[in-house]
Amino acid sequence: MSSTTDRKISRADRARELIVSFGGLGLAPVASGTFGTLGGVIIAVPLAYASGLPYWAWLLVATLITTLIAVALGPWAEKFYGLKDPGVIVLDEVGGYFVTLAVYDLILGGAAGFSWQGHLAAFLLFRVGDIFKPPPARNFEKLPGGWGVMLDDLVAGAYAGLVLVGLTQLGVAL
Repeated sequence: MSSTTDRKISRADRARELIVSFGGLGLAPVASGTFGTLGGVIIAVPLAYASGLPYWAWLLVATLITTLIAVALGPWAEKFYGLKDPGVIVLDEVGGYFVTLAVYDLILGGAAGFSWQGHLAAFLLFRVGDIFKPPPARNFEKLPGGWGVMLDDLVAGAYAGLVLVGLTQLGVAL
């Protein structure tokens, strides 16, 4: 990663950094993806109580917003940090966690009643999926800019949601 400490950083770059790092969660010195996923939890829990749309629809709206922002700012972040998909960008983890819950809620319903254990299971399953990126998730990383940043995590989130559905079908209480 190119050092940002030895150069003057503009306010606009600082603002972009705060956005792609989800308020600074992606700036954690270790496990930035794990901290970024916590950003998804922070938004997903209260979304369960929003009115007007089913929970899965709110989650997909939130996923769309994070995706559009990441696609717009991905090329800037890659140039700014000198890396493809720099770890500072955690909008992909936020969106991936949303997809995990949306898949569960869309298939089974009732995610608004998720216990803390259910969110913990979703969190852990998404992190495993994000780290190992089962096929074809890893292939999406090759896409340019923000698309490559986001799509692999969204696919990993879909896998994690399906595993969560499977665990529920097996009688695991979530």
